[in-house]
Amino acid sequence: MKIYVPLDSAAKALGADNVADALATAAKEAGKDVEIIRTGTRGMLWLEPLVEVETDAGRTGFGPCLPSDAAAIIEGAANHPKALGLVDDLPWMKRQTRLTFQRVGVIDPLDLADYEAHGGLTGLRNAIAMSPADVVQHVTDSGLRGRGGAGFPTGIKWKTVHDAEAPQKYIVCNADEGDSGTFADRMIMEGDPFTLIEGMIIAGLAVGATKGYIYLRSEYPDAINIINQAIAVAEKAGVLGDDVLGSGRAFHLENRVGAGAYVCGEETSLLNSLEGKRGVVRAKPPLPALEGFLGRPTVVNNVISLATVPVIMEKGAQYYADFGLGRSKGTIPLQIAGNVKFGGLFETAFGLPLGEIVNDLAGGTRSGAPVKAVQVGGPLGAYFAPHQFDTPFGYEEFDGAGGLIGHAGLTIFDDSADMLGMARFAMEFCAVESCGKCTPCRIGAVRGVETIDRIAAGDADAIPLLTDLCDTMKDGSLCALGGFTPYPVMSALTLFPDDFAAQKKAAE
Repeated sequence: MKIYVPLDSAAKALGADNVADALATAAKEAGKDVEIIRTGTRGMLWLEPLVEVETDAGRTGFGPCLPSDAAAIIEGAANHPKALGLVDDLPWMKRQTRLTFQRVGVIDPLDLADYEAHGGLTGLRNAIAMSPADVVQHVTDSGLRGRGGAGFPTGIKWKTVHDAEAPQKYIVCNADEGDSGTFADRMIMEGDPFTLIEGMIIAGLAVGATKGYIYLRSEYPDAINIINQAIAVAEKAGVLGDDVLGSGRAFHLENRVGAGAYVCGEETSLLNSLEGKRGVVRAKPPLPALEGFLGRPTVVNNVISLATVPVIMEKGAQYYADFGLGRSKGTIPLQIAGNVKFGGLFETAFGLPLGEIVNDLAGGTRSGAPVKAVQVGGPLGAYFAPHQFDTPFGYEEFDGAGGLIGHAGLTIFDDSADMLGMARFAMEFCAVESCGKCTPCRIGAVRGVETIDRIAAGDADAIPLLTDLCDTMKDGSLCALGGFTPYPVMSALTLFPDDFAAQKKAAE
């Protein structure tokens, strides 16, 4: 009998370790031979801890489980009140297009044989059989874009590094997932680390890099532990090292842990930190693709971008490009959080209307109150109001509506949310996290907090000052931190003027 229990951080925070221990104890007391396998999460966080029992028909789920449910699950109580039926048949799972996350929650994340049995390393073997230029072209033709923020075409970045002449090149994975309401990178690293490793190796073979680094935030201790173990397993199996899968080509990988600075999610700040310097933004040019880590040509990609490459190399560029909308090719892992009924990760092709995501997939608010706003793209993303819910989920479509997709985190608010307070939080967040490199971010964010406080005190004359200040930050900032802060502030002011006017009325 096989029973699967998540080791994902979110599931553990909800008691998954205690449930796993209780299942082991119950099995021993019942005299049953039970193998408990720890996996990543399926992404249905409202059902965690989710326990899955292998049956002839498939894996049956129970959740959210408590240790007190263990004995009944061991006994096979199909009519248990927490029985969910076949997990793959649940609506949340059936409606997804799982490509990047196909193995997360399914396999033991540190079992390389299990990874291969579910399609792993096929993409790498295909890449080894191709020329580096053909691999770059394959990724370019797939339409894959950066999943960490701006959506820059991955293939163009790779070609720039491929064409650069240098004695050493590098692959750097940006795993500094600092945006609130985002957890896709963590889920991959905890639930399917070999797909990230495989993607980084393919990138190295494609551009001529023999060394890679994962820059992983210190706030993810479980991901750090699993990535370190996965690298060791891959080295022992010959997947990493001087002779990758017997190809005669080398790729070595190290995991480096950051110290928790939000600005190090920006690629040049990350590179400075990786070099042991203060995490401040570098002026561009030169681009990291030409002068990156240690001044050498460097590919810097997000976890999801790199973890998607094995799928493209396995299934083909056209297979991946056939999903999506316009220039937004492939799938996107939606990370749904906030005041929401069904929070979690949902991987789907680009193009779903925002309203379908909020009201159908997420089920509206957990409180039952009407949805007031959705912030898309992390703490510096724009707010969207219900009248904008017909906006298709795509890079250009969101940009045209005054927003950004960013890391595809969606935070949902009901009608009790104070949007002036939310605008202040965004501006204060920038003031706290600014690296201090450029004046618009360093000084503008501080003045912005003061200006919002004036509005809150009833000074309507401060509203145009706030607008001018946001324009200055957007146009003058060197990095996304200061440049994106105006998005939540101005969208809150534009879409919810009553929240700002109410402050004036209260002051009067």
